[in-house]
Amino acid sequence: MEAVAKLQNVPTSPRKMRLVADMIRGKKVSSAINMLKFEPKVGARYMEKLLLSAVANWEVKHEDFANEIGSLVVKTVFVDGGKMLKRIQPAPQGRAHRVRKRSNHITLVVGLPSEGASLADMTESIANQAAEQAAEALESNDKSNQE
Repeated sequence: MEAVAKLQNVPTSPRKMRLVADMIRGKKVSSAINMLKFEPKVGARYMEKLLLSAVANWEVKHEDFANEIGSLVVKTVFVDGGKMLKRIQPAPQGRAHRVRKRSNHITLVVGLPSEGASLADMTESIANQAAEQAAEALESNDKSNQE
């Protein structure tokens, strides 16, 4: 059970918006909204409005599960490059430099965490597997060195 919200032609660079997207990816919606409210970056305002829109979309789509809103999680957020306005900036000695005014498209997906493991859970399980493999490798090295 997911809901999607998209925002296109946001007048900030994709690189700056990805910093904001990385902050909320995998977080609960309530904590993500609180983080965005107090974030000074300009992109946080756009992301907050988009997150609220995604929650509203989820409410409309899943009216039967209205009591589940508190457990919603930001499943995925991705920022793609949008239109680029190309302008000319006068430069010394009769030259001109091109200025690229970038924009971006944001896609945000919210849903219940029970459908799949959240990003934090997946990262934790991968780290645990790597630690187990490293421990096994050390044990096998110790046994081969003792012989």
